[in-house]
Amino acid sequence: MPPTDERSNRSDPSSDPSSPPGAERSTFASVRRLYPYVRPAMPRLVGGLLASLGASLMALAIPRVLQWVTDGPLTTGAEDHDWTGLAWSVVLVALLGVGEAGLILLRRTLVMFPGTRVEAVMRMALFKHLQDLPIAFHDRWPGGQLLSRIMGDLGLLRRWLVFGILQLVVSFVTIVVGVGLLVVTGGWLGIIFLCGAIPVTILAFRFSRKYRKISRLSQDQSGDLATTVEESVHGIRVLKAFGRGPDALDSFTDQASELRETEIRKATTDAGLTTALRVIPEVTQAVALVAGVYLVAQGDMTLGALVAFFATTAVINGPVVDLGMTLSMTLNARTAVDRFFEVIETVNPLTDPSRSADLPPATGETGGHVAFRNVTFRYDDAERPVLDQVDLELPPGTTTALVGLTGSGKSTLAMLPPRLFDVTAGVVEVDGVDVRDMTRAQVRERVAVAFEDPTLFSASVRDNVLLGVPDGLPEAEREALMTQALEVAQAQFVLDLPDGVGTRIGEEGLSLSGGQRQRLALARAIAARPRVLVLDDPLSALDVTTEEAVTARLRDVLGATTSLIIAHRPSTVALADRVAVLQGGRITAVGTHHDLLATDPHYRYIISSLEQDYEAHDGENHAEQGESQHGQSQQTESQEALS
Repeated sequence: MPPTDERSNRSDPSSDPSSPPGAERSTFASVRRLYPYVRPAMPRLVGGLLASLGASLMALAIPRVLQWVTDGPLTTGAEDHDWTGLAWSVVLVALLGVGEAGLILLRRTLVMFPGTRVEAVMRMALFKHLQDLPIAFHDRWPGGQLLSRIMGDLGLLRRWLVFGILQLVVSFVTIVVGVGLLVVTGGWLGIIFLCGAIPVTILAFRFSRKYRKISRLSQDQSGDLATTVEESVHGIRVLKAFGRGPDALDSFTDQASELRETEIRKATTDAGLTTALRVIPEVTQAVALVAGVYLVAQGDMTLGALVAFFATTAVINGPVVDLGMTLSMTLNARTAVDRFFEVIETVNPLTDPSRSADLPPATGETGGHVAFRNVTFRYDDAERPVLDQVDLELPPGTTTALVGLTGSGKSTLAMLPPRLFDVTAGVVEVDGVDVRDMTRAQVRERVAVAFEDPTLFSASVRDNVLLGVPDGLPEAEREALMTQALEVAQAQFVLDLPDGVGTRIGEEGLSLSGGQRQRLALARAIAARPRVLVLDDPLSALDVTTEEAVTARLRDVLGATTSLIIAHRPSTVALADRVAVLQGGRITAVGTHHDLLATDPHYRYIISSLEQDYEAHDGENHAEQGESQHGQSQQTESQEALS
């Protein structure tokens, strides 16, 4: 089982909870970055805040009415009862209560819709940015970390926006106004109650510093756990084949236990503050009660003032107790904000030029000249370049096989024409234009790629094959392109699937065999009708006969298309017009297969190595050949895989 937690710690810059990105900012500075996303919802959110404040002030007004009733109608002699005043006070308390409930309902109505809208906008913005970021970013970041940010963190932010921040502001205002009233109207009793605010403030400050670190650790561990689940699900066939399910469970259990311990620490810290926020006000109230009774007995305070004092403390105690919950929710939200902007503020080094190149339409009929001129490429974390001053010409309409030993940089070179990576130095040109002077959309209209490890989406066969075809084409033309692409890629097996090309092939196409997935991925590249077709050994799972048939049809249908094939089998090399030898990060020889066999010792060594690898898998190739020669057995395999 791969050490997911260690990989996450290496690849995810947020993995160090002692000093995570954004730790130097204050909580206010962190959440303030949400303003561009929240701005359209501000009128309704402010309206909800004002409604909540109004409800809070109404609650604080009720004790004033009780003071007037106690000192007035209720304490006069029986023969002098002010029944009218008593009735009006009851009506006034009822109106204040109904008004408070109405404002709370208004607040909920105002904030619910904009909160979900802000969440949706942020989620779409993050997903769009993830799609725009280069492959190098996704190589470093585990999928589970990104998933936890785009789902869990943004859901937490929505709840904080519609409840947490409003509750925090309202609680703060209620406490400040209430304590002010106690001090002004209660005299010494108010000062006694105010003294209880000193330890509460100290505890809240200490809590925020400790809880913020635990919250960050918890959310990062949740992302690591999601990564483990993702890897285990995607690799379930490998785990089952090698009987490593118990090991995967052990790894998952260890990580889940770490997360559980962190959550317990977080809950314990939160419970400590909540307990203190309950105990301290109760203690101050007990002291104030003793002092209040004494003051009333001495005639220094009216009974109504004492009743109003304790009614006001009852109103204040609710926000004081809730302060722990709203403070912890705010700190969780602050962590979610930091994790969101950690990704959204990642700068994409592969940018489009300010002015795109003026290029002819991207069709496969003409053009397709590719040139690597003094190209050097080095990965960010590497000491030495993978490619060093590579010079290579791919004439229009030719098929060039790129060969080299393992680790020579073949796949890296193949990623440069579609601009999945940018060169460190030098130039990659398509039809005489530096690919960096084109927009990425222009480049990828002209250059299509089929990878050795094909990725298919959980969609229909039709949607997968037509992925690179412009949506604006007429439906009949799109269908014709799909049909031809399937025929060229020898992928007609899809016609025998339960729903034909409308069959949903399942997550990553794992319901299909390796050869079937490769042929569909190749059909997807062919359907785009590119000027340049980069094939990173996309036929490795096919038998030689099928590979030869696919290559022959490629020449017929895409005769004007320039092809660069990363070759791992002698049969692939023999089918190419030209062969380029990559050695030590440089192109050391270019020529036909037969010429290089006669003149280049290193090429002969490479071909010998490829033949040995091919013979090692000869039994598998025979099995694939039998599959291609018996269409009926192929049909049965497909239907059984999808049943």
